[in-house]
This record gives sequence, C-alpha cells and structure tokens, in this order.
Amino acid sequence: MSCRALYLSLLALSLTACGSVNNKQAQGSFEYQNKVEANDLVIPANLNKPKQANDFFVTNNINHQGPIGEDMDIRAPSLVMPVAASSRVVEESGIAIIWFDKVLENKDLLGFIEKVVIDKLAEDQITYNYIEEDTEVTLSKVTEGATSLKETSIKREGIKTAIIESDWYHDEVDVGWIFTDIQSSKSMRFRFQLLAKSHGRSVSLRVSLVDFLQTNEKGGSKTMDPIDKQRAEKSMLNELIAAVDYNYRLQQRADRLTRANQKLVTIGKNIEAEQAYIVEMGLDDLWGNMPLFFEKHGFTITDLNEDKKIYYVEFVKPETSVWDSIWGDDVPVIDVSDAKYQFVLAPADELDQKTSVTIYNADGEPLTLEALERIFPVVEKGLSFRDVF
Repeated sequence: MSCRALYLSLLALSLTACGSVNNKQAQGSFEYQNKVEANDLVIPANLNKPKQANDFFVTNNINHQGPIGEDMDIRAPSLVMPVAASSRVVEESGIAIIWFDKVLENKDLLGFIEKVVIDKLAEDQITYNYIEEDTEVTLSKVTEGATSLKETSIKREGIKTAIIESDWYHDEVDVGWIFTDIQSSKSMRFRFQLLAKSHGRSVSLRVSLVDFLQTNEKGGSKTMDPIDKQRAEKSMLNELIAAVDYNYRLQQRADRLTRANQKLVTIGKNIEAEQAYIVEMGLDDLWGNMPLFFEKHGFTITDLNEDKKIYYVEFVKPETSVWDSIWGDDVPVIDVSDAKYQFVLAPADELDQKTSVTIYNADGEPLTLEALERIFPVVEKGLSFRDVF
C-alpha cells in the first residue's frame, strides 16, 4: 500500500469511526405508535378552567404522512470535516460545500484544487466532463494533456469557476461463492463546482449528486433518500478535503527539499572580473549575517568598512579533538593558511538579489579559482546559513 493510500485510509477511518456504529433505525419498542391520544380534560361549567401552559404545545399543522417508528431515519446529518489547512465550513442548508484559503503562495489555488479533483477521479478510474454554463464540454478519459481549466472556465464579473461532472460510480453487492450474482447495485454521478473569488485567494468546492440509480431484487429506483443523498455528497467532499490536505503536505515537503538542496552559493566573478563566491542573498542581508559565518569558522573581525562593505579578518585554524566528533560539536574547517584576509561584498546583479564575496589575502590578491574550489564545500554551507535559518 502506498503512503498516500495509507494516509487517506486512516483519515477516512478517523472521520467515519463515530458514524459507523450508528443505526438507521431506533432501538427498542415502537409501541408508542399505537397509543391513543388522551382526550382533553372536561371542566364542568360551574368550575373555573385551570390555566394551561403552551410551552410544549404541538400544533396539528404538521406532516402527518412522514415516517414514524421503524421507518424513521434517526441518523444525524453528516458533517463536512475541514481537516485541510486554511479550510473553513459555511453551513448553507446542509449543502456539501467548503472554502479553501490560500496556503501555497507559489500555486494558483483554483488550479491546485481542480487538479486534486481530477486526480481523485483518475485514481477511481472515473471519466469526467467539464460543464460550461449549459454547454457540456466532453473530455476524453482522464489523461495528461486534457483540456485545461483556462480553456473551460467561466469568467464573469471577476469570478472564476469550473464545473466538473463525473461518470458513474458503481457499488455492487455480490452473492454466491463460485458462481456469483449481483444482489444489488448503486450507481451515482457527482458534480464538482469550484468557485474562486476575484482576488484568487479563496476557492469554494461544492459536491452535488446529480444522478442516482439503485437496483435490487425488488426492482429499480432513481430516487434517493434525502439523508442518504446528503451523506453521499459530504462523504465524497470529505475524501477530496483529505486529498487536498495530503497534496498540501506533499508540496510543502517538496518545497522544503528544494530549499535544502538549492545551491545558494556558487563560484563566479565579481564586477571586476575577479574570482569570487556568488551568494543568493541581498547585499545588506548578507553583510549583516557575515559575523555569524566568521564566528563559526575561526575568523576574527579586526576591522570593517561598512561604506565599502569590507570585513578585515584574521584566520586561526580552530583546534579540534576526538571529543568534538563524539559530541557532535566538530565544525568543518576551512583549508586556508593562518593569516589576515579581506572579505569584500558587492552587488552581483541589478536587482540586488545576489552578492559577490571576494576574498583577498594579506597581499591584496584575490584567492585563486583553485583555492575557492578547494574550500567551497565548507564555505557553501556556511554562507548558505543552513544551520542558522
């Protein structure tokens, strides 16, 4: 079983655990159905009629044709479970709907939720159609390269929507062992309506049951019990919410790995065409963080020129012992001679998103390419500040 399948199974189990023990029918006796309603108390004409409280009075203007006793469905309405980050429920007369607020700043929220719906249908091996107003845009079986959201979405008054209709979901109950037969079957089709607010940071997802067909030994029916319909819609919506949460976690993990593996420091040249390190950080930010680098790697700041962005430092190779490695306190040592150096920082691009760091020796000569490459593994980690931020 894949991690995704395990995650969704456990989440679905946790959501339905409480409801799975409920019965559709009440337990106990239903003799109350046969009870005869007591007659009103008759007060003799010569006596005062006692005061009656109407706090619990039940009017006769009710549905007398509704189910009672064994026919009464006592199940509580299903709930939409907002388990995904920044999701919220707005109760709208029992409609299966949820709102998502933007979590991933680098992702289009509507496109992200739409992809979750499409992936869910693909996983269930269900084909689908895009619906645009009253015109049905038929798509082929779920495959890469299907019509995009931009081609099928509706744009009106700054609101962007997408409507997807699934093909039939089939649920069959078999009887028999060697030769099986279908005892009963249920088939359902769903509509998924996505609506994004004009600013694009909030998207609603509504699930509606559009078609139903049930067959059994007694015949067939296209009418579904209202409570069962609501439960089916909200069950499907809860599965999609769990899938959104799972995809959030996947994307956030991928983003963390990208940042962890990103090369924030490379070897290049400064504006004077001298060999230097190029750091993916603005000049002022890097200037303020350089003391952290010096302190950790054996450099002592002897002077600085903030206007010209120069650090004058003295390097003494740190002493290490076997105890440092045992306790995890050992720090990678930069392989240069004990001497005085200058670290000169300067903008490396016009947008001030990169900074060149040129290291000069005591004679005022920049370190050679060979020297920069030799100490690069230690300097790259240090100037990336991976262990700090």
